[in-house]
Amino acid sequence: MPAKSLPELVEFARTHSPFYAELYRDLPPRIDRLDQLPVIDQTAFWAANTWPDNRVLTGPLSDAGVYKTGGTTGVPKFSPWTRAEHADSVTAFGAGLVQAGLRPGHRVANLFMAGELYGGFLYIENALHHAPVDNVRLAVGGAAPDAYVADLIGGFGVHVLAGEPMKLSAVAECLVRRGEPANGVELLLFGGDLLFADLRPILSRAFPKAAVASVGYASNDAGLVGAPVPGEDVRVHEAFPNRTVVELIDEATGEPVTTPGVAGRVVVTNLFRTLMPILRYPTGDRAEWVDAGCRRFRLLGRSTEGARVGAVAMPTEEIRAVLIAADPNRRIAGMQLVQRRWDGRDGLILRLGHTEQPPPGELAELADRLVEAVYTARPLYPEEVALGTVHDLAVEWVPRSELVVNPRTGKLQQVLDERPRD
Repeated sequence: MPAKSLPELVEFARTHSPFYAELYRDLPPRIDRLDQLPVIDQTAFWAANTWPDNRVLTGPLSDAGVYKTGGTTGVPKFSPWTRAEHADSVTAFGAGLVQAGLRPGHRVANLFMAGELYGGFLYIENALHHAPVDNVRLAVGGAAPDAYVADLIGGFGVHVLAGEPMKLSAVAECLVRRGEPANGVELLLFGGDLLFADLRPILSRAFPKAAVASVGYASNDAGLVGAPVPGEDVRVHEAFPNRTVVELIDEATGEPVTTPGVAGRVVVTNLFRTLMPILRYPTGDRAEWVDAGCRRFRLLGRSTEGARVGAVAMPTEEIRAVLIAADPNRRIAGMQLVQRRWDGRDGLILRLGHTEQPPPGELAELADRLVEAVYTARPLYPEEVALGTVHDLAVEWVPRSELVVNPRTGKLQQVLDERPRD
């Protein structure tokens, strides 16, 4: 599907989508620059993007694939693609895999997660199928036992492992315990989260001859975002030419960031996706430009839209709603999600503010109830805990005044990513 010009895309969206028609109601008839458009408010976007009674889509679902992103058990978020849009997306992403190191004849074990409309496994499988080099696709999936994957590596001569960082490290740990380093593996492609430096030693021991690279940058909701940039820094990506436009926006002022090394939240516009238009959509990540031309950006972690702990998305507004429902006495007077990393695993702390100090026993009891409520709403979290990939959710009570705010605006910082930058 050919990319549309920005004026065409905006005109199509505001003509056929009730949500965009209302959002752009007071804008000029012709839009020529992205900065003439507002950044999408995710809460409003997903409130309108429901099924049925959808107000975001530009047409009926008649020939489309559907992925699901985020959402509590009762409020799923569906992200549909037409056949042509999906083919165009995975073709571009497949070309990015070659930039990441995929070579002709590589045997690739796909270890991403599948099922329940999750797009990771299927998207990578399709990207490999559409990649511009021959490759052998091994549809393993993230649920396969680590020992099975370790056996497959040797038995089938696997050259490439593609998966989330914690899955790759789990397979690596299995190989190290066996004393069987996989010398034939040439490339590790990670996605779904950042790969931190504390995983490098175990990966190097298990895969001593393997390069490490990002599989690319995409998400179920925002879709195609950025291609991996070859080099030592695996966090660096760039927008797909003629497919996506990536902006970095200052979180305090809302102004575009154009200075290298200055952090901003990632906002993406998709130039070929029209069934569910993506126009200045916040991905939930932070990044910084690494070149003066603002072409290449380095991912820094999650932004204020939500946290991600391993494979588990934790949108702030949905987690807040769960906590309020489980707090009938209204002890909570503010919330922050604090991401930390220790002992080689990610963990999340619910930092909750209070206005008066209740008895310690009451707070401890409430904390247990709140964690259980979050686990019920996000069942993947306790599953990941049981697998040993993330730490248990923790609660930290502080006076409301000690919640961290932006020093420039006084606004509450909803997500604090205290994980290492390397």
